[in-house]
Amino acid sequence: MARNFDIKQHVTDTIIAQIEAGTPPWRKPWTGDPSGASFPLRHNGETYNGINILMLWATAHQRGYSSARWMTFKQAVELDGSVRKGEKAAKSVFYGAIEREDEEAEDGEEGKRRIRFARVNNVFNVDQIDGLPEEYYIRPEPPRDLGTQADPELEIFFARTGAEIITSEEPRAYYHPVKDHIHMPPIASFFNATGYYGTLAHELVHYVCGSTRLATQKAHASRMEYAFDELVDEIGACFLAVQLGVEPQFDQSAAYVEGWLRAMKSDREMIFKAAAEAQKAVDFINQTVGERDRSGQDAA
Repeated sequence: MARNFDIKQHVTDTIIAQIEAGTPPWRKPWTGDPSGASFPLRHNGETYNGINILMLWATAHQRGYSSARWMTFKQAVELDGSVRKGEKAAKSVFYGAIEREDEEAEDGEEGKRRIRFARVNNVFNVDQIDGLPEEYYIRPEPPRDLGTQADPELEIFFARTGAEIITSEEPRAYYHPVKDHIHMPPIASFFNATGYYGTLAHELVHYVCGSTRLATQKAHASRMEYAFDELVDEIGACFLAVQLGVEPQFDQSAAYVEGWLRAMKSDREMIFKAAAEAQKAVDFINQTVGERDRSGQDAA
């Protein structure tokens, strides 16, 4: 690969192209008919995070892959697999850090700087590889059909996030930053329970990014900041919905999409920042739920 390959520009251009085509990768994180929703997995079954989820979803959607698992050429060979001739690799990003001597340290003092870097890995989907052990070809399960009733397991999950969730007949779903609560219409007002929980996931990411938790979103944001925050919430809600096994729900206006495109075209870091903040929010939610689960608490 050429040394001047710009992975951030490559990722940004790929995501922009899919948004402009009306198919951003977080809106259809599965392919095939039928197939299931799943996070991209490494060769050893570990889940990819952040921007790699979006990038591998995008590639899978473009090329019609239905497998969730990815690996390098070398990893495939070590598993007695063979990448088919002519298959094209996808790009994933590996983050690391190295320590170097700090030349600006004061005389007589030893100083080191920690320098972060991003490296490109070429990976192949299992659909491109022959000869792997059979378990590598298992496809993801399809999203759960929840019907129109509340799901007990999901009710427990959202209760253990600690978020105050208020229900009334008001036909709007939103997070109130001043009162610090989520408002939801009754579940019966949704066409199905999947729509309810997908919408609740979006508002929960808003809640987690609020001032008393991650504090990554402002109560009084500019139009561009608000569009960015909505992108974080949409991606985070998708991550959470796929984790819970339900189909993500989206209802973004053309104005948001236009704002995302404008920002991404002027800032190649933007989609990386959004994916990273979305991942932080979901990690925060899972940590909170895990702690309450261990302590046997169902609500704050």
